[in-house]
Amino acid sequence: MEITVNKVLDAKGLACPMPIVKTKKEMTTLEPGQVMEIQATDKGSTADIKAWAENTGHQYLGTVEEGSVLKHYLRKASAEEEKPETTHPDIMNLDDLLMKIKGNEKISVLDVREPAEYAFGHIPGSINIPLGELEQRFEELNNAENLHIICRSGNRSDLAAQKLTAKGFKNVKNVVPGMKEWAGPVDKSH
Repeated sequence: MEITVNKVLDAKGLACPMPIVKTKKEMTTLEPGQVMEIQATDKGSTADIKAWAENTGHQYLGTVEEGSVLKHYLRKASAEEEKPETTHPDIMNLDDLLMKIKGNEKISVLDVREPAEYAFGHIPGSINIPLGELEQRFEELNNAENLHIICRSGNRSDLAAQKLTAKGFKNVKNVVPGMKEWAGPVDKSH
């Protein structure tokens, strides 16, 4: 496959949200129609970059895996194609989520991190559906009440919350800043 690349971004070794943060910054240096190759090793970066592109109007061209490196390709949108980046308006902080869990409130926690991240520690009773699989697995959440979505940092969960709300789910909250600062109980069973 031959792709003309105008800029290469090295995001190898960086964990979420840094590959997407760097991508956002570098995308501003491209002209509309130009293509950027983002090199990353974070497995979650594929879903992150694809969802961010959908959210902003940039075109996700695809990802090529070369050994442990993922090469993501994005085409910068023209002014007519570009959309202002949106965020999910309904957020919840970690302390409030912990209070709801300790209070045995009827809530559902959806963890949209990759399976490996989830296996190393997650909120007990949470459901794991990686962001990249969410659209194919919406039906698994049909009975979910008061859906609280979490990831590592709040970035993937924000994109997931927007997708779920657009699909008609009610009472969807993005939990920030995510598992990287979670001080509540953690389940490490696989």
